[in-house]
Amino acid sequence: MAELMRAVIARERDAGVDGLTLADMPYPHAAENDVIVRVHAAGFTPGELDWPATWTDRAGRDRTPSIPGHELSGVVAELGYGTTGLTVGQRVFGLTDWARNGSLAEFTAVEARNLAPLPADVDHTTAAALAISGLTAWQGLFDHARLTTGQTVLISGAAGGVGSIAVQLAREAGAVVIATGRARDREVALGLGATTFLDLDAEDVRDAGEVDVVFDVIGGEIMARSTELIRPGGTLVSVAMPPDVRPKDGRALFFVVEPDRARLADLAQRVRDGRLRPLVGAVRPLSEAADGCARKSAVPGKTIIQVAA
Repeated sequence: MAELMRAVIARERDAGVDGLTLADMPYPHAAENDVIVRVHAAGFTPGELDWPATWTDRAGRDRTPSIPGHELSGVVAELGYGTTGLTVGQRVFGLTDWARNGSLAEFTAVEARNLAPLPADVDHTTAAALAISGLTAWQGLFDHARLTTGQTVLISGAAGGVGSIAVQLAREAGAVVIATGRARDREVALGLGATTFLDLDAEDVRDAGEVDVVFDVIGGEIMARSTELIRPGGTLVSVAMPPDVRPKDGRALFFVVEPDRARLADLAQRVRDGRLRPLVGAVRPLSEAADGCARKSAVPGKTIIQVAA
């Protein structure tokens, strides 16, 4: 195996996405129950540079320079001791571990349980856009909010990576979907199955009427205003920040997505069946990853970094 590989690295926490650079890094080590994945496509969440785990390992020790990125699709290159369920040469996709080097690299070490087999007819770019966004949308809507047929859900950021999948899953579950976003997102959100759309630049979210669930990916004032719409006993679920507001007689919660191999496989099957379409925004090569992560694309969907062909 090569001793070095190309990777995007973060050295200084205060520098944010502007501090990301491309550099040579050591080839990763496969620990027990790990696999080494040759990365074909990867995703990046700007907020992850604020997470403590980006800068320290599980014991709290500094691990800079660190490699960001927590979603990937690729091919298994090596198995760690005791690893079962996956084989060398197998196509896989999923999540990298929070407190270890991530996916914006030619190779990365991942716990095998965080990955699912990738069907041959789902491309790596689509799979990378599906991994975290798909699990986040599913867990938020169904595991935490317990959304059911006939309920009304308000989904913010409906043309983004998470929001766009949440709209599709909620609509398929038989919910009434109110989507919010920018004016340019209207046709996209309605095309994905939203019942109605609110332009947050021109309309007050409080005009949406009563809802049973708010699925928030923005936080702040938008989250607070949206919470006012929730019927008594309803639920606010946020992936942006711990809520400081609560619906009357209801629940308010913040969660971090968890790996789930079986659910990843289910989401991939939905893509194959044409029931789910992850929105891929800009696609940039690894050599342009730092710039791609720093710039907010005007294209709906998730920016994906193409690492290997």
